[in-house]
Amino acid sequence: MKRLSQALLLALIIFSGGCTMAPKYTRPAATVPVDWPEGPAYAERPASSAFLSAADLSPQEFFLDPRLQQVINLALENNLDLRLAVLNVEKARAFYKIQQADLYPAISASAHGYKHRTSADLSSSDAPSTSEEYGIDVGITAWEIDLFGRVRSEKNQAIEKYLASDAGRRAAQISLVSAVGSAYLALAAAREQLLLAQSTLESQEEFYGIIEKQYQNGLATKLDLRRAQTTVNLAQRDVAQYQQWGAQGENALNLLVGSPVPAELLPERLSKVSLPRDFQMGLSSSVLLSRPDIMAAEHQLKAANAYIGVARAAFFPRISLTSLIGTASKGISGLFDSGSETWTLNPMIGIPLFDARAFLALQFTHTDQEIALTQYQKAIQTAFKEVADAFAVEGTIDQQVAAQESLVEATEEIYRLAQKRYTGGIESYLSVLDAQRSLYGSQQGLVGLRLAKLTNQVQLYAVLGGGNGAGR
Repeated sequence: MKRLSQALLLALIIFSGGCTMAPKYTRPAATVPVDWPEGPAYAERPASSAFLSAADLSPQEFFLDPRLQQVINLALENNLDLRLAVLNVEKARAFYKIQQADLYPAISASAHGYKHRTSADLSSSDAPSTSEEYGIDVGITAWEIDLFGRVRSEKNQAIEKYLASDAGRRAAQISLVSAVGSAYLALAAAREQLLLAQSTLESQEEFYGIIEKQYQNGLATKLDLRRAQTTVNLAQRDVAQYQQWGAQGENALNLLVGSPVPAELLPERLSKVSLPRDFQMGLSSSVLLSRPDIMAAEHQLKAANAYIGVARAAFFPRISLTSLIGTASKGISGLFDSGSETWTLNPMIGIPLFDARAFLALQFTHTDQEIALTQYQKAIQTAFKEVADAFAVEGTIDQQVAAQESLVEATEEIYRLAQKRYTGGIESYLSVLDAQRSLYGSQQGLVGLRLAKLTNQVQLYAVLGGGNGAGR
């Protein structure tokens, strides 16, 4: 009986390690073009595969500004959203370990013993005696024999959810690095706009003083004086506005970092921030499959696929060992051994009745799989759009910046000539006012375009999975 029980147990253990009833997973075809868009708005992509991938560049390798590097390090250490993402990964890892433990039996053991003394009056040998007995019980309680792969499918589902959480954590890190870089550049641009507004205010106040003296001497009209005053007032308004935007930008950066950023790490102006490192991209859009958010969506799809195996296994009986106990006991009477060691195995197998709700559960899991598939395909389409948009900016922004720089040079010359003609009595002050407004607007536009160029480089780095393959 002992050998038969052991053989039965061994056979069940071996058989329980079989395949699951989950369908074989096949990666869905991507619903986006293989190649990136082409046209006048897009730069030509290198045909060679020998290019530096964004995923291979760590944030410290991409962002070359030393102060920005330190700010990013602070954010990676202190940001609460990233900390929550890490904690979710730990939670998923713990759940996976729990599911993995269900594959193996839980073994418990207990020991017992007693001693009994018999007096000479009650002893058959007319002599006092002492008897002892000791025993050990070993048991396996409610261990499910995974004949149809239900437990193994649950374990596979748990590990896919863990991998999805880990990919989500990496996606959160990339998003954080991108947000910190963009916020840092926006703050630098706001500070440069503030310096431009302050410089404009100083020049307008100086010119207003000239007009005021001319008005007092009867050489300028009151209309000219009031027009000069409007340029001063506009510059004063812009100074206050850029001070506000700078303070709000600093607050936004502090929130992303998770603590106040030291003043010595804040940017002075956009033109003094070291440019990010350039990188190239190949022609194929298959690089999107290595983006962490896409990987997370695929792991969720695999998890839904694994859960189908759980639902299918529900159509079959669940067999478990509700009690498997071995006992060893030893009896001792007086100085002589009066007992013998014995082991008893008592396997008890419980087979629950078939659950009709399994039909509805299987339908639910198939729907859940379709949802996960749709989310995966949508994630790829969204990623393709993000990269294509960034490529469109990349292909045109240099031309925009060059044209704006030329515009600034032209308006500077117009403003200088208008001032000279006005002081010479050839032009009215209205022409000076128009020239000044054009110059100021073109200078502001140039700062905005330079910010757009740098921000797009950061965005392109992020949407191509920047840092996903480096520094992990």
